[in-house]
Amino acid sequence: MSWHPVLEAAKLGDGEIAQAEAAGESVALYRVGDTVYATQELCTHAYVSLVDGYLEGTSVECPVHQARFDITTGKVLDPPANCDLKTYPVKIENGTIYVEVP
Repeated sequence: MSWHPVLEAAKLGDGEIAQAEAAGESVALYRVGDTVYATQELCTHAYVSLVDGYLEGTSVECPVHQARFDITTGKVLDPPANCDLKTYPVKIENGTIYVEVP
């Protein structure tokens, strides 16, 4: 696995979600306070972008069927989704967000 720069940290505000590409993987970035999390971009149930979803604390809700996921672990919190999200390690260096992907 290797680290890939994906976004300037200043462009992702607290409580916001952004889409980014890392080595061909489409990821969703979430900022909660000073921490940034990354998951696969698409909901495992409806295959729609979670970037259009609703972030509340450390959970994201799919905008189509309201499946909810824990962005820290990828675990499903509410159906109809029954498959967890992929999650990716994140670091911020010199004002840039990096995501580690295979």
